[in-house]
Amino acid sequence: MIRINDHYLKLKASYLFSDIAKRVTAFQQSNPDRDIIRLGIGDVTRALPQACIDAFHAAVDDMAAEKTFRGYGPEQGYDFLRKAIAAGDYQSRGADIDADEIFVSDGAKCDTGNIQELFATDITIAIPDPVYPVYLDTNVMAGRTGAFEGGKYQGIVYLDCTKANNFVPELPKTPVDLIYLCFPNNPTGTTITKDALKTWVDYARDNKALILYDAAYEAFVTDPDLPRTIYEIEGAREVAIEFRSFSKTAGFTGTRCAFTVVPKSLMAYDDTGKAHAVHALWNRRHTTKFNGVSYPVQRAAEAVYSETGKTQVRELIDYYLKNAALIRREMGALGYDLVGGDNSPYVWIDGRTDSWEFFDLLLNKAGVVCTPGAGFGACGQGFIRISAFNSYENVEKAMARIKDAL
Repeated sequence: MIRINDHYLKLKASYLFSDIAKRVTAFQQSNPDRDIIRLGIGDVTRALPQACIDAFHAAVDDMAAEKTFRGYGPEQGYDFLRKAIAAGDYQSRGADIDADEIFVSDGAKCDTGNIQELFATDITIAIPDPVYPVYLDTNVMAGRTGAFEGGKYQGIVYLDCTKANNFVPELPKTPVDLIYLCFPNNPTGTTITKDALKTWVDYARDNKALILYDAAYEAFVTDPDLPRTIYEIEGAREVAIEFRSFSKTAGFTGTRCAFTVVPKSLMAYDDTGKAHAVHALWNRRHTTKFNGVSYPVQRAAEAVYSETGKTQVRELIDYYLKNAALIRREMGALGYDLVGGDNSPYVWIDGRTDSWEFFDLLLNKAGVVCTPGAGFGACGQGFIRISAFNSYENVEKAMARIKDAL
């Protein structure tokens, strides 16, 4: 008799964004003539930078000639992209990261979900609340949690992010082994200072813990005093893995390209206490279960680091930040408390009511889709997330509709 992985039965019935899609579809069917503005899921709306398009076309032409054709590439990524990443994102900021410590992939969602396979099932995990659902759900699937009770999974150390701590989690009061952090944060849009991040690095070093640091939105950081990578912090190479994505940085959501940094000096331990290089373990997993990102896509990603590419990417980021500033200004003027949107594409708003009720209110009365904070965890209840990923004209229209509805 074929049996299932029982841990899947612990999962909540459906994924947050599936719930949203079902409600929006039902609304559209009941109101076929109603125009909907989507400020919910974090998908970009503007075209790829022209530098990336040009590189894409040139790489496709390479595939059309036998002399320049590429078949299977290295699973870790082509050297030209890994070197560009190391130089442009790390060495230029004083971070000691080499090209061969970078693993190119098809998405940070995949990597943050897959990385947990390297670690024992009986470790103690600390996860912020509210949080991007993938961190939690993949650990549920792996069997590291108990049942879902009272809005939380048993066996997880939740790091509550609330108004009281400015939505930046505090160090756990009990020892933990694996820590998830995300800055600029999804969903709250908050950032972390270098001093605060150093306390986490120091904690991990003192407790032989490991930090999984999701920096998918680092390109939106405009404050020069804020860290763009955890490797700006002394000692982070020994305790942290960082995840990055070209999806929001350069609009690659439909093109699929990201990368994970696993320093060679990062160690994890077996049952006897013997240290093992996590880099070697991830490389083994990566080469076994992943077949690489296509050559044209990697050439397009490489173009992000050209001088023209940098300028065009900055224009994209500034465009979305302009949208975020408008959302902050208009929702603030309506009297709502909020955070995010200044160094992040997300604005986290205290709706002063049930999250799903506020979601339905905006959908039904304004025709605007947001994301209910309750879907990100118990501490998200009462909040909504509004995304800046749309056209400025649509954001203006959405804010006018929300103002009329409220």
